[in-house]
Amino acid sequence: MGYIDPNTGGMLFQVLAAGLTALSGFVLVFSRQIRTAFARFKRFLRERSQREETEEQRPAQ
Repeated sequence: MGYIDPNTGGMLFQVLAAGLTALSGFVLVFSRQIRTAFARFKRFLRERSQREETEEQRPAQ
């Protein structure tokens, strides 16, 4: 039989709270770079889609 210390839940909560705090701090500090990266990715996908549409509309040679 295994034994789990009664305070394990409290320790787990502290670790998760610290991790969530660090993650939210990271997002806050780098929010501009993250938004720029998503905007570039969306622009890339849109341009690629437009290129594929124009290639489909060209007559085959």
